[in-house]
Amino acid sequence: MRTGSFEERSLLEQAVQAAVNGAGFTPFTEGPAGAVDRRRGAAHSAGAVFRSMLGQDFGLGQPGARERVGTESSPYGIGLGVRYLRSEPGELVRAAVRATAGWRAAGPRRRAELAVEMLCRLHDRSHEIAHALHHTTGQAYATAHRAGGPHAQDRGLEAVAHALAASLRTSGAGYGPRLAERGGPLRMDVPPDMDGTRTVVPRGVSLLIGCPDFPTWNGYPGLFASLVTGNPVIVKPHPRAVLPLALTVQVARDVLKKAGHDPNVVTLAAEKPGEQLASRLATDPEVRVIDFTGSVRFGDWLRRNARQATVFATSTGAGTVLVDSTDGYRRMLRELALSLSLCSGQSCTAPQNILVPSAGIRTDEGHKSIGRFSVDLSRAVKRLLTEPRRAAGILGAIGSDRIRTSLAHAAGCGMVVHASAPVAHPDHPAADIRTPLIVRLESHDEQVYSREWAGPVSFVIATESTSHSLDIFRRTARRHGGQYATVHSTDPLVLGAVEIAALDAGVHLSENLAASVFMDQSAVYGDFCGTEVSPGAHSALADPSFITGRFRVVQARRPAVRGESRPLADAECASAGRHQETVAQ
Repeated sequence: MRTGSFEERSLLEQAVQAAVNGAGFTPFTEGPAGAVDRRRGAAHSAGAVFRSMLGQDFGLGQPGARERVGTESSPYGIGLGVRYLRSEPGELVRAAVRATAGWRAAGPRRRAELAVEMLCRLHDRSHEIAHALHHTTGQAYATAHRAGGPHAQDRGLEAVAHALAASLRTSGAGYGPRLAERGGPLRMDVPPDMDGTRTVVPRGVSLLIGCPDFPTWNGYPGLFASLVTGNPVIVKPHPRAVLPLALTVQVARDVLKKAGHDPNVVTLAAEKPGEQLASRLATDPEVRVIDFTGSVRFGDWLRRNARQATVFATSTGAGTVLVDSTDGYRRMLRELALSLSLCSGQSCTAPQNILVPSAGIRTDEGHKSIGRFSVDLSRAVKRLLTEPRRAAGILGAIGSDRIRTSLAHAAGCGMVVHASAPVAHPDHPAADIRTPLIVRLESHDEQVYSREWAGPVSFVIATESTSHSLDIFRRTARRHGGQYATVHSTDPLVLGAVEIAALDAGVHLSENLAASVFMDQSAVYGDFCGTEVSPGAHSALADPSFITGRFRVVQARRPAVRGESRPLADAECASAGRHQETVAQ
């Protein structure tokens, strides 16, 4: 998709219409037919652009830049060496505050148009961003392009549409005809030359705290929702995945500058190793909106300590699978094997706890003991990952010592059903690729499985019964978080009971799905990921508060006295003043 091939205004109107109607609309998602050679050519060209960045300084012309920092390393073993100019955090905040007035004055519609232009330019650089994601997050290239490019851009456009629709809905003219004033009614007229207005006023500086595994897919909704509602954004990437968001900031600043706006509406906060810059910025009094995707622990810390800000936190928690019975045993095993393996278990849909009655389960192949189920699941994982190139494309590479520590620690917590083993990458011999670890536990090992484990770690947990599995699921999800749960059962009563448990736990539920809800699925215009009432997450585009929590509405009005009513005293009729623009168009 070439910049300019869209009429951005038309694209924006279509997106808003889709948001209002709940219709599907994915203009950035590339179709499967007719463009294979073109996409390969774009990927090759983008690869050359990516390689030209290696070992170089990545400058953005930001204020307060005094030193160079580099914190990224490729999980595939190539040297990155990209250095970012680190700006002093206080100067970034002050620059964002200075940029606020001009950005607010642009109005929601103009801000939305510029946001769409940013997304179109990002789409032009999808393969370039995919290379950056591939070599920082460890995702396989196809996954990096699909989830981090077009699907992330679709999510960003959805945020633009929802933010513009909410801004126009809550702004504009509209007052009741009368106000009660002391002894009698006072008529409030809104003359043609001074429309009464409700104007969207941004909360203040917005902070986007990037995650290390899906920084664009998770980051774009908050970024673009804040921009369209008038908030300048400081983007603080995870130290292991700076480049994808640095490229995003570069595009945004270029669009802003060419449009005559202060480019410091969007800035990048690169940090030194071990600096813990997110905590420092999150508690700055000027930061009023925070978007975060990551651990439950840090999400809770933000809510406790960043009290001056509205916090939108999305945390993975422990995904749960409840196995009761199935009429498609082999299909269920294949689905579980893929879910455990995909992106080395780093997606929000990856299951961690597999609850199975110790007495076994009913299947279309007869009764299966929990031991038999564990062995069959291990074999399904081995079959899926037998061929190295295919395995590398499913698993991706591991670039985090936290995941390596998690694998080593979990292996000592119980009986290993499937050991995590290295996989040789056919093109990158230095890549660290590991198969999933599956460990057998008992239900009383709650101190092990109730916490969130990093990477491809899962547990087959023997429970007393399906009812006991439900109790464990409800308790662990409510206390420790979780976004998704899956149930496999042929019994309608069991399915109904699990639905109730999922409601109690505040977790999204999949029932007897033949295929996983993958992390890179483009679930726009109806994405409730992040609406859980458990500690797992508190942000979703389908939840209006994700948008409306980023702005307030200030009204301007002028009274006109009619009839016998006496005029208000000067102090009583003081107005907020004429606003810089009326949003309703």
